[in-house]
Amino acid sequence: MRPGNRIRLLLRVGAIVGLVVGAKVGVHYLGWEVITINPLFSGIVAANIFLMGFLLSGVLSDYKESERMPGELAASLQNLAQEAIGLALAKPGADGMPVVRASSQLANDILEWFYKRKSTAELMDQIDGLTPLLATMEGWAQATLVARLKQEQGNLRRAVIRIRTIRETSFISAGYLLADMTTILLSIGLVLARIEPFYESLFFVCVISWLMVFLLLLIRDLDNPFGYYERYSGADVSLEPLRTAAERLAAMVAKG
Repeated sequence: MRPGNRIRLLLRVGAIVGLVVGAKVGVHYLGWEVITINPLFSGIVAANIFLMGFLLSGVLSDYKESERMPGELAASLQNLAQEAIGLALAKPGADGMPVVRASSQLANDILEWFYKRKSTAELMDQIDGLTPLLATMEGWAQATLVARLKQEQGNLRRAVIRIRTIRETSFISAGYLLADMTTILLSIGLVLARIEPFYESLFFVCVISWLMVFLLLLIRDLDNPFGYYERYSGADVSLEPLRTAAERLAAMVAKG
């Protein structure tokens, strides 16, 4: 998580917890603390934390997979370009630059697609556009080389579809609804609970609400590891491998 986004997340959590603590102070001085703390209350808190742990473990599996995606895209694009250049070196009459230029443009467009400045349909059309370029190489190359190039094209298509699925699909929406409602009800219960002395009640309200709210926001953030287009998204996977590949491909195009 980038430092700026980490601070933004902490500020969001702090603002929500501040509202809960402020409500607790108001309720205390108005004498509206009508709930008595008992073992059932602590059991509900533990159950909510368990539910959030379940949600966290679920989104982490997709997150770990997502960390590899930009690197796999970068590797496939560079493999396409390198194979095309290698063919041109082996066959003097062969021209691999159209594939290199298409790979370079595709790298830049994939970066734009991550920020939703390009649609998935347009990107898939560009990947499909590699097919005629690869077909022209069949007259110069062995069938095994063309098969490897088409495999890299398939890897690009597969990675784009998987990334789109991860970023557009929420993990167990009903689980999020249950966690939201339980956190809200527990926060209301903490505000209305009678805990003596008062400074201890403020401490427990602050700590418990901070833990629940922080976990809830963190899980929602991790649920979309490709949220570069979202204002408050902070736990996004690094696009550095893809940016590096785009720079290398641009340098290859410049060399001609």
